[in-house]
Amino acid sequence: MEETSNHYEHSLDNSTRLKAIIDGAIDGIITIDSKGIVETMNPAAARIFGYVPEEIIGQNIKVLMPEPDHSQHDQYIQNYYRTGEAQIIGKGREVLGLKKDGSVFPFMLSISEVRLQDKLIFTGIVHDISELKKTEAALRESENKINSIIQAAVDGIITIDTRGAIEMVNPSAARLFGYDAEELLGKSINILMPEPDRSQHNGYMHHYHETGEKRIIGIGREVTGKRKDGTVFPFYLSISEVQLADRKVYTGFVHDITRQKITEERLRRYAAELERSNRELQDFAYVSSHDLQEPLRKIQAFGDRLLTKEYDNLSEQGKDYVDRMLNAASRMQNLINDLLNFSRVTTKSKPFVKVKLDDILTEVISDLEVSIEKTSAEIIRSPLPEIEAEPTQMRQLFQNLLSNAIKFRKENETPIINIYAKNLQRKAHLTATPGDEVTEIYIEDNGIGFDEKYLDRIFNIFQRLEGQRYEGSGIGLAVCRKIAIRHGGDITAKSQLGIGTRFIITLALKHPEEEEQ
Repeated sequence: MEETSNHYEHSLDNSTRLKAIIDGAIDGIITIDSKGIVETMNPAAARIFGYVPEEIIGQNIKVLMPEPDHSQHDQYIQNYYRTGEAQIIGKGREVLGLKKDGSVFPFMLSISEVRLQDKLIFTGIVHDISELKKTEAALRESENKINSIIQAAVDGIITIDTRGAIEMVNPSAARLFGYDAEELLGKSINILMPEPDRSQHNGYMHHYHETGEKRIIGIGREVTGKRKDGTVFPFYLSISEVQLADRKVYTGFVHDITRQKITEERLRRYAAELERSNRELQDFAYVSSHDLQEPLRKIQAFGDRLLTKEYDNLSEQGKDYVDRMLNAASRMQNLINDLLNFSRVTTKSKPFVKVKLDDILTEVISDLEVSIEKTSAEIIRSPLPEIEAEPTQMRQLFQNLLSNAIKFRKENETPIINIYAKNLQRKAHLTATPGDEVTEIYIEDNGIGFDEKYLDRIFNIFQRLEGQRYEGSGIGLAVCRKIAIRHGGDITAKSQLGIGTRFIITLALKHPEEEEQ
């Protein structure tokens, strides 16, 4: 009898403990009989549905269901008994519940079937997901909003994974690079890069993953992109690194700066031209008041004397005056011709065309054949590039520089003139706009050279370091500088007295189209 009592007390303890667990549960727990009548309902379930347990116990479970489940629930149970086919028992799914106040809410329902000694009951666990659904809806709305912003953004937005494969590309980015978005998804990002970046990009990423050294991530810089049709354009690229739950991605923002770069290049050239023009105005003022006056005064002085006498009747002295006058007139004529040549190198000359500098150099060497043979000059030449230029001015440039190299040779030493070129980018990674890429032409001689402290003077008109020793007006190098500036570059020189001179001429490979006024 005592053993039976202990067993009974033990069962009572278990039952009390189980009831305490069920009553204290956060989730709702409801049991129904085989006809759907509610047998038990814990406080959490009652609270979730807005009732007290006593209001529901003894009622059909369908009182907690909105339509159509409310009308169809009895049928669900009958179908299950007939077919054994469980719609929700042992599976769990998201359903809708009806609260006492008539409002409907979502919850996760899992049902288990329990066979007691004398009957079958069903236990349902109710987990309210109203707040979760609100959060999901808010997240979806936020995602939709972000997606709308990305899709409508004026700038391009591209996301890649750590291997460089494109995961997302917005319409602006696709349009900038001339693709449909679908053509880019899954492709390597280097499809949008010209060389050398295209070949080196995997190396850039590997270097960053190995060292953490940032070249562009979180910094941003100007780079060149390559469109589907092969053309290139400049853009400002800023990249952000995003750590997702399980992996890392990179998002690049692409801002097209073609118009800005064209404007910058035009302004750069305009500033260089303006600076040169201002210097020339000062030089012309000097020339007008000094150099041009001297031959004019001589012409006037000796012309007056000639007016009083007839040449045939002149003494030897008188004839000398005439000769001197003619020499002065000739000198003045040369000066005026040179000035005219100089003034013709303007920004409104003939349009630029593709010019093979090798062909120009060949023509100039042919024109200078007599002086080359006479001085036994040796011309060493390497291939020169093709650029956009005005051919006549390129001839002038090479003619002046080669003539100088032959003229200013050392006595008793064969002139050796070396001509070669090197192509450069003004700024790494930028090749898209005119002026980004230049060629440097080097013309080296072994002539008399000059002291580099006079470097600024030699490119000014009428500056002659050698005085009257050599023929010429001192205007050739000024013409060369004007031509170089007009072609998006400049000219400078390195020299040592008695050793020789190296002229370095910079010329842009391409030029902005002249804007119509």
